[in-house]
Amino acid sequence: MSEDTEKGERIAKRLARAGICSRRDAERWIAEGRVIVNGKKLATPAFLVTEKDDIRVDGKPLAGPEKTKLWLYHKPRGLMTTHKDPQGRPTVFDNLPPGLPRVISVGRLDFNSEGLLLLTNDGELARRLELPATGWLRRYRVRVNGLPHKQHLAELANGITIEGVAYGPITASVERSQGDNSWLVVGLREGKNREVRRVMEHLGHQVSRLIRTAYGPFQLGAIEPGKVKEVPGKVLKEQLGVGRPVLQAKPGPQAKPAAKKKT
Repeated sequence: MSEDTEKGERIAKRLARAGICSRRDAERWIAEGRVIVNGKKLATPAFLVTEKDDIRVDGKPLAGPEKTKLWLYHKPRGLMTTHKDPQGRPTVFDNLPPGLPRVISVGRLDFNSEGLLLLTNDGELARRLELPATGWLRRYRVRVNGLPHKQHLAELANGITIEGVAYGPITASVERSQGDNSWLVVGLREGKNREVRRVMEHLGHQVSRLIRTAYGPFQLGAIEPGKVKEVPGKVLKEQLGVGRPVLQAKPGPQAKPAAKKKT
């Protein structure tokens, strides 16, 4: 380990800042023996390093941290948000516009979901923005079969527990009805796996389309499906503190504890 440990940082964080992987991926790579520091193979992601250390991944020297960048991407339906799908399905990262560096997604949208997906070259930033503590509101337009009862939608503001999984407060209202379907506007701050779909199915309404329109202060706007738009550096500094000593997203209001839906 480097002698100057007090000024060091964990190797997993260092790899993430270099833009080659997320912190979770870095921990996996270390466990697989792919990371070497000063000629020694690492066994723990808790190892501290400084800029003086010789860090190699798969035998190649680690480049210095890249300038943090963030892109807004309009994810089309029919793409997996993963770098490699075991079933061979098409992925977001195989279909990005040319010219982008290696990027990491902030959270995921499932195969049949579409809309705003944040992409960044900074794994540490991705991790921070995914945390529920960030408090950012994610907004969706959701098409469901039937017309949900207003009272059932209102009760979601208190949270709901489904099959032992507690979901935090959700705002949901009917935007318009169209034939046998209804369009809803949904907002939540946590975003658990398939949360919107599971909650709506619990209320008796199958989701046929789900579009994320906003993630915190970032809006999908008029970005066409499959296209990206880079967030200006000034906005990154204002919203995320990029370039400041402490990287911290602006917090949202505290969520209320989840409660079981009344029957």
